[in-house]
Amino acid sequence: MRINKLLSNYGYCSRKEVSRWIEDKRIIVNGKLCEQGQWVEESDEILLDGEKVKPKEKVYIALNKPPGIVCTSAREIDNNIIDFLNYKDYVFPVGRLDKDSQGLILMTNDGELANKILSSDSYHEKEYIVTVDRDFDESFIEGMSNGVEILGTITRPCKLRRIDKNIFSIILTQGLNRQIRRMTKAFGYNVIKLERIRIMNIMSNDIELGQWKFINKEVISKLIDEI
Repeated sequence: MRINKLLSNYGYCSRKEVSRWIEDKRIIVNGKLCEQGQWVEESDEILLDGEKVKPKEKVYIALNKPPGIVCTSAREIDNNIIDFLNYKDYVFPVGRLDKDSQGLILMTNDGELANKILSSDSYHEKEYIVTVDRDFDESFIEGMSNGVEILGTITRPCKLRRIDKNIFSIILTQGLNRQIRRMTKAFGYNVIKLERIRIMNIMSNDIELGQWKFINKEVISKLIDEI
């Protein structure tokens, strides 16, 4: 695989950052300066700043993101999630949760796990609590559940449950851009609060807004079994 992918999989940094390290001549492969896009094997001798690279211990974090934080690893963007989390080592967000929304997002350095969770072919559940700007009836629940035409496609069938006159829970198995907001808009409603409370078997109910915790090995093992 390319050096960028290997070091990212090992938990060192993003693939983009690897390119910067190569430019700065910090990486040596089998005794020679690494070149941009170079293909490597795990058996190669790869040195970073003179130290042999090896897989870092995997980190799994559940963050209860507040509104206003942007789910991007780009540090140049204001209110990015990396600066907000302020974790000592390299981690990145698994997927997105739009700036205006709040709730659970996973942070990790495990690229392989992240790719499996985000695979478009997967049907991994994500659960949200949604407040809209006015009361809705049963036809809204039925229409949302059966699929809505947005972004040139029909959304997958999903599970809705009424919580209050204008509040519902929704379980999705896909992650189109601003999907819930677009779905409700198709019925003439506007979202005034959106909170993600679950990703597969991981819940946010014991994490205060703006706080985070490490996900224990037992929970991660169960998650891996599901994917």
